[in-house]
Amino acid sequence: MNISHIEHLGIAVKSLDEAIPYYENILGLKCYSIEEVADQKVKTAFFKVGQTKIELLEPTSEDSTIAKFIEKRGEGIHHMAFAIEDGVASALAEVEAKGVRLIDKAPRKGAEGLNIAFLHPKSTCSVLTELCEDPNK
Repeated sequence: MNISHIEHLGIAVKSLDEAIPYYENILGLKCYSIEEVADQKVKTAFFKVGQTKIELLEPTSEDSTIAKFIEKRGEGIHHMAFAIEDGVASALAEVEAKGVRLIDKAPRKGAEGLNIAFLHPKSTCSVLTELCEDPNK
């Protein structure tokens, strides 16, 4: 598996409308994309910091993973995503062969149309880890 960079940090928020002004007005970043990922019951907002993105995640349903995360832990860092140069499917096979527990057995479409897959935090030092196709490849 070839990781090229941290693709993004996912941050769970209750409201994009409340969170975006902090990133824009205080940190001076520019929100360049807002989209809903219906099958994940989430609305996302993206900011770029160098080659890395910050992805704000707002739940669109009370039964979404993000809503449950916020209810249990509060707002904050939800996951770290790595850009994979040689494909998410092959990376999943590689880490599974090394004993890592998978949340996704196969890649699926995520925000920005990227192929993604999640690794279970019980196998990743308690950090929910996302593997993303490298958009530059």
